[in-house]
Amino acid sequence: MIIEKIINTRSRYLNNIPVKSGPVLYWMSRDQRVQHNWALLTAQNIALELHSPLIVAFNLTPSFPLANLRHYNFMLTGLREIEQDLLALNIPLIMLYGEPQQNLPTYINQNNISTVVMDFSPLKIAKQWKQTLVAQTKATLIETDAHNIIPIWQTSDKQEYAARTIRPKIHKQLPQYLTPIPPTQSMPSENLPSNHQLINWDKTYAQLSINTQIKPITWLTPGPQAAQQTLQHFLTHKAATYATDHNDPAKNTLSNLSPYLHFGHISAQYIALQTTHLESFFEELVVRRELADNFCHYNPHYDSLAGAPNWAQQILADHQHDPREYLYTQQELEQALTHDPAWNAAQVEMVTTGKMHGYMRMYWAKKILEWTPSPTQAYQIAIYLNDIYSLDGRDPNGFTGIAWAIAGIHDRPWKERPIFGKIRYMNYNGLKRKFEIQRYIDKFLPS
Repeated sequence: MIIEKIINTRSRYLNNIPVKSGPVLYWMSRDQRVQHNWALLTAQNIALELHSPLIVAFNLTPSFPLANLRHYNFMLTGLREIEQDLLALNIPLIMLYGEPQQNLPTYINQNNISTVVMDFSPLKIAKQWKQTLVAQTKATLIETDAHNIIPIWQTSDKQEYAARTIRPKIHKQLPQYLTPIPPTQSMPSENLPSNHQLINWDKTYAQLSINTQIKPITWLTPGPQAAQQTLQHFLTHKAATYATDHNDPAKNTLSNLSPYLHFGHISAQYIALQTTHLESFFEELVVRRELADNFCHYNPHYDSLAGAPNWAQQILADHQHDPREYLYTQQELEQALTHDPAWNAAQVEMVTTGKMHGYMRMYWAKKILEWTPSPTQAYQIAIYLNDIYSLDGRDPNGFTGIAWAIAGIHDRPWKERPIFGKIRYMNYNGLKRKFEIQRYIDKFLPS
């Protein structure tokens, strides 16, 4: 059956309702782009096969945990561009306002939607929304992993121990999945109703109930077009030295693609096809990103110390009451008021730019463990600071990075020491040995 060929291993059914004739809805959420989007392609191919209308919907929640104007502005600017890209293909974009678990079932039922294709996300909140759809609609529900190169359920059926255990599983399947992505086609002109109303973006911003004190960033332009330009700039000007310099926070060799990947403005698969020759970059883009999704998908406690391996939980508990030379409150950390200029510089980088160098993020999180009264508090503070200031906060990469730094996820026990127990340790002298760390400090803490 042609429909079954369309719904291939990148997709999976969330219920047992067979595909039937009627409007097809793509619920866009994690993958906010028109091209190189397997979920939109799946929805379009079903609609074309059924000779049915294709609709794209985005549900805007008035608030999201720790998200603020910085995040919403980046996302909504991209969605404005996406609306125009869809219109050029005769595909309407519908904006729903409110809670998805209420809006989506109502919209689906009132508009006789036959099939819903949705993005995959490993995070708990997205899974809860989808469970509501399963319970409250009679449409066929299909989930497509357009975020990972290899669908998360095809890579592994369990939480992987480390990069070394997931790496061979990924590389084994790359020949099947790392392929060119077909273009999204133009739909017949009648697919765009003559009375279709464009989104009122002023109304959209007015719907928000968020923290507006953390302002949008200006150094990085949101949207799929800017994502493509950022990728090309990286390939032209930075890729040649990435392998040797990407871990050095004093050098400007990072791709700056992580915010675009977080919001789905660009496809990891599209990037990977152009960077297979960059071994260290490919490792970060594919193996480490998909390991993070694996962790969050299979570990329901990805956002707390309860998700740590047993050895790490026990050793951190054993050392919880070890004396700390320095103790800082969350407010002091947020304001970069520590004795450590490198840590302060990293915090200022995140607060002012919405990003933090990856190597410094590891150091940053480990020092929060060292300077707070308990591992549980350290975990909570690290997630709070990362999610409220980083453009790519509230993301599997962020949760997994904090879990690695504080709780030993994807790592092994090291030599036992105070406070850290057997969690890997990092210190300021190590930064001085490895890098011209003062250059990094001076960039964000000018004297």
